[in-house]
Amino acid sequence: MDIVYVNGPVQNGDFSFAERPGKAVGIRIAEALNRLLGLAPVPHLWNTATLAGDVRHRGAADHDTVGREQREARALAAKYAPGPVPGSGLLTDTGPAVVSLALEMVQGLLADGTLAVREMAVRLCVRCGHMTGRGTAERCRSCGNGVTRGAHRALLVFDRAEHRAVLERADFHGAGARTPVHLLNVAHNVPRRLVLSRTRDHGICLAPLGLEGMVLDPRAGLHIAVLAAAAERGAVQPVAGVLAVMTVTENAAANVAAYGAPFRRHGTTRLRYALHGRVPYDAAANARLYEVHRAGAVRELFTGWYLPLCAARERSGVSAARLPGLLKFLRRVYLARPATPRGEVLAELRHQAAVGDMSWVMDARALACALADRESGIGPTGSEGGAGS
Repeated sequence: MDIVYVNGPVQNGDFSFAERPGKAVGIRIAEALNRLLGLAPVPHLWNTATLAGDVRHRGAADHDTVGREQREARALAAKYAPGPVPGSGLLTDTGPAVVSLALEMVQGLLADGTLAVREMAVRLCVRCGHMTGRGTAERCRSCGNGVTRGAHRALLVFDRAEHRAVLERADFHGAGARTPVHLLNVAHNVPRRLVLSRTRDHGICLAPLGLEGMVLDPRAGLHIAVLAAAAERGAVQPVAGVLAVMTVTENAAANVAAYGAPFRRHGTTRLRYALHGRVPYDAAANARLYEVHRAGAVRELFTGWYLPLCAARERSGVSAARLPGLLKFLRRVYLARPATPRGEVLAELRHQAAVGDMSWVMDARALACALADRESGIGPTGSEGGAGS
């Protein structure tokens, strides 16, 4: 089975990567590991089907002249400013390929009984019709109105009690990595019946399935976006199967995993989670750190490449107190790196990258090989670079 790393879709909020580089950690991990495996770059994945996005769009002065897709595209391009959008492109959770795959998957899951359409009691905002919850009165998060009414509405549901556990250790990628037990507990404690349809202005429209005015829950849609990115690669380079490894923080996994349970496989494509921690970019931005350690030459390499890889190893997060030691280690290895990577070391390194063993980031010989490979521009492409699992 071929392996490709894909970032967990980043929510298209009000920020840029220049302002909040931590938002790009999952993207950078996926890029670094795919490059090490000799794979072509994959698109950056984005979550645009958000209630906050609906509210922003409706409140914009140019609401009547600028469409939602155009507004999202502008906001995404601004994330990369002052640089360009990456050459690998962007894929959103409402892109045509994602929508097509989503409808195909949902129809198949309805046919085999994994999903169902059930009429259920809900609360609707009396002003805008937004579904605020089930059975309890809540203030509308779409328009702010405080008055709701009871109603019955057909909803897309996943009855998790009738199927296997919504999250298992096998759903995580990483040789020798300890799966946080609390993630399994959080996923198992979600409601027995999960509602997968929401009232949104923007998203994967479920009208073709008879659910007018509803979209697929974005927590399910982002899994489908990952599968779509992997399927796109498989269409270009046919393989026996693709393992799409989604880089994600523990908090994000806890929020989305249960809703993605029916959407972690399609055909010969499988999805697993690769957990990563956070990077203390505020501390890493301190110029004094690089002056003291005479490491100005590796500053960009440290923040944009090495620290994200350390976060993939240290899943609870990289401590700010460790930055000087990590910087000194990278600088020492960088100065001693070979001109070209040694074949046997590179082969072992690629195997580790494929199985999710990130111990190599603190191994001087392996890290030197990765640096040499990164600079050489020489490596396999297509399926040869994706070691099996």
